[in-house]
Amino acid sequence: MKHTLKEWVFATRPWSFPASAMPTIVTTAWAYAQGYEISWCLAVAAIVNIVIVHAAGNLWSDYHDYKKGVDTVNTFGVTTLTSGQFTPKEIQRFSVCLQIVAVVMGLTIVAFTGITLLWIGIAGIALSLLYPPLKYHALGDVVIIFCYAVLPMIGMSFIATGEVHWDVLWLAPPVGLITVGILHSNNTRDIETDSEANITTFPKLTGRPFAVGLYIAEIIVPYVWMLAICIAGIMPWWTLLVLLSLPIAIKNVRMISGYRKGIEQYAFLDQSTAQLQLVFSLLLTIGFVVSKLL
Repeated sequence: MKHTLKEWVFATRPWSFPASAMPTIVTTAWAYAQGYEISWCLAVAAIVNIVIVHAAGNLWSDYHDYKKGVDTVNTFGVTTLTSGQFTPKEIQRFSVCLQIVAVVMGLTIVAFTGITLLWIGIAGIALSLLYPPLKYHALGDVVIIFCYAVLPMIGMSFIATGEVHWDVLWLAPPVGLITVGILHSNNTRDIETDSEANITTFPKLTGRPFAVGLYIAEIIVPYVWMLAICIAGIMPWWTLLVLLSLPIAIKNVRMISGYRKGIEQYAFLDQSTAQLQLVFSLLLTIGFVVSKLL
């Protein structure tokens, strides 16, 4: 069966890309605000590369979820395989092709930067490939915080400036927690179907009421964190522009707070959380740029 370019793109779940792109964009803006000389071409190449890695990881996860029986016609979310639109082999091959492209791009960027980036890249690719089995054993949240906060921020600080700047990790908790919330909301919704597939996620271990409370914390703590590090003088006050995204956060909290009324109340909370990640991080980026210019 032939597929259109649009279908191939949608198969990668592009709505989730803010989770990978925004940490690198935020890091670049932070480095700019700090006064470092930025290698803009390398920074843009790195942003594109991490999105390709993310797309490959999404496909890899979807393939394994389908083969494991996690995704079926009765589950919410991804339907590229459960609907028969794509075959498992097509999704697997697409993932491998994107991984090869990502590795080639990554090695090219390493050639222009240094061997330090190679080890960061290897860690990222390894966690991406190991994500399915780790997710099935309640470790998905840990993988997400490293793949979509810690490693991208460290890596981008090195790519953009030529040095690793560990103080950028002050931004890992707010950005990373919202990203974890994308997975956590998905797993909270899918407790029953994940149990049927005989896999263990963190929400399955804790139960839905606790998981709901944890999701709310993952959405609210980033704002408290940003306020705290601004008061402490670690980040410029302009970064509190993130507070403008609070209406989306409150909407998401209200959405999951109605979980007792049925899963339909928050069936697409993962996508809404990705939207929050996009807006929160864009405002954070703008805050850094404005603080540098004024």
